[in-house]
Amino acid sequence: MECRILTFKLPLPIASALAAFLGLSAPALAHPHVFVVVKSEVLFDGNGLVTGLRHAWTFDEMYSAFATTGINSGGQPATAAQLQRMAEQNVDELAAFGYYTVVKSPGQQIELGRAEAISMSEDDRKLVTLRFTVPLKKPASAGKALTLQVYDPTYFVSFDYAWDGVALVAAADGCTLDVSHPRALDDNESKKLTEAFFSGISPGVDFGVKLASSALVACP
Repeated sequence: MECRILTFKLPLPIASALAAFLGLSAPALAHPHVFVVVKSEVLFDGNGLVTGLRHAWTFDEMYSAFATTGINSGGQPATAAQLQRMAEQNVDELAAFGYYTVVKSPGQQIELGRAEAISMSEDDRKLVTLRFTVPLKKPASAGKALTLQVYDPTYFVSFDYAWDGVALVAAADGCTLDVSHPRALDDNESKKLTEAFFSGISPGVDFGVKLASSALVACP
């Protein structure tokens, strides 16, 4: 029997899907709706240039359960083969949003290429992790520092780096990495993040960057 594959599409289609799953109307939900723990590897080539980013995004328990509904009825974690189609569909959807990945050098934003090396897994905790690599269109020097951020401008999805969330791969000796986290919102600020608040934000406003972590890579 063919398994039924459900795709999760970011950012908007999941709002109605989660609302149905929870038995709530979408406007009653407060931002964010989906929580993702991020690990990112900054990839270097033999010339000391940054060539891309290798991401691993682990989704929250509720969303993972929703995303894998109907894939494996045996109670065991879904296999990579069962999840591959969903992984490819979702990374394809993410392309329209720049993979929620922003890489900058001083004075400019660096263009990203098409994602590759796409896969998905479900662990024993039933948490789903999406993995993919985003190459830079052109290798970039970190001689004047590069900054990396992973965030949703609308804050529909909350991306948070794991404690060891960023690593350098094949970097030259002397390269440094500094990860900074935004100030946590206090209770009063958190209470303001209602659907009414977000619906009143003007189109194009980059709210999510206010709550985004940053990784700074610098090489001699």
